[in-house]
Amino acid sequence: MRTDTSVGALPAREHLPAGEPGAPVPVLDVVIPVHNEEKDLEACVLRLREHLARTFPYAFRITVADNASTDRTPGIAARLGRVMPEVTSVRLEQKGRGRALRAVWERSDAPVLAYMDVDLSTDLKALLPLVAPLISGHSDLAIGSRLAGGSRVVRGPKREFISRTYNLILRSSLAARFSDAQCGFKAIRADVAERLLPMVEDTGWFFDTEMLVLAERAGLRIHEVPVDWVDDPDSTVHIVRTAVDDLKGVWRVGRALAVGALPLDRLARPFGDDPRDRSIDGVPGGLARQLVGFCVVGALSTLVYLVLYSVFRAGAGPQTANALALLVSAVANTAANRRLTFGVRGRERAVRHQAQGLVVFGIGLALTSGSLAALDAAAGAPSHGTELAVLITANLAATVLRFLLLRAWVFPDRRTDHPEREPKKAAR
Repeated sequence: MRTDTSVGALPAREHLPAGEPGAPVPVLDVVIPVHNEEKDLEACVLRLREHLARTFPYAFRITVADNASTDRTPGIAARLGRVMPEVTSVRLEQKGRGRALRAVWERSDAPVLAYMDVDLSTDLKALLPLVAPLISGHSDLAIGSRLAGGSRVVRGPKREFISRTYNLILRSSLAARFSDAQCGFKAIRADVAERLLPMVEDTGWFFDTEMLVLAERAGLRIHEVPVDWVDDPDSTVHIVRTAVDDLKGVWRVGRALAVGALPLDRLARPFGDDPRDRSIDGVPGGLARQLVGFCVVGALSTLVYLVLYSVFRAGAGPQTANALALLVSAVANTAANRRLTFGVRGRERAVRHQAQGLVVFGIGLALTSGSLAALDAAAGAPSHGTELAVLITANLAATVLRFLLLRAWVFPDRRTDHPEREPKKAAR
């Protein structure tokens, strides 16, 4: 997995400055990746150019990315670029849709980058709704979806089954929430691409799926547009080979996410105009969201703790059962709070955080064990229900102290700990 991204979080999204048709720097760069498409290329480019000239209110560019074609495709692309100023072409000597998109997007000067398949299976009326949220600053990426409500799709049962099965695999294995990973109709803001693309390893058909999964895990906003889509019966995509490569990609990305091998925190964005992010006198930034996350994690870990205590209590004394249950739940609690409450991702300092969490666990153990000892001294042989009631009360007191220690000591505000990581403006 590549991890050579720029250091620092992304700035807040802003509305892109309005451009004029024909401006020297286009607002939108639409890439058409092709391999041996001499039959469809010219008609596709002409239709797309006519549509953009008629409906798109900003300057645009169409880039034909030729993936090592061996037919007349490179000559057609070059000729279209000579006769139409909005069209350009790039030649790559290796195949791979992901490789082509990366090559063009990394060199493009347009603030919004998009791509679509040469067969134009997706109705072009969805193009402006696709890129508008990126131009306005509302979203980071946008995808056309054939599975969203309102979409109208014409395709055979085989492709329908494969598409839905693939998206079900993504949802179950990678917890993906976007509805359609394979539709060849996507867009991304250039500032996001600059940080995100170095993390994407695939160079083939899995490229955009990997890009979407990483973006979603980093908390970026993905806008979905229902599309009208008609299957191309002459498509040259090798379904079985592509499916196998995609499954390999799912395994690779899932493993990297599971071990925290990707610095996704470098893609984090502030919420901008979200009222919850506005500063309030006397209230530290992010406190409300951290409290909500801590309470959710705390409720779940307390439930796990009580279940474990009841299990261990069947074969051990109350002090031993309490220590074992608290130790197991504390490790899980620290890991969950690290990721969900305080937004720390990756393996950096993970061992140190767990060690500090065990110190906090020791304080909680002292409170709960002391409460059990006091109960035993006062009541002699208390019932199991009484023990649980005392432990819940003691845990409530320990929880308040745990949150304060986690926030101030284990997971302090990284912006003040590492001033050198303040985001820098990317020069494009």
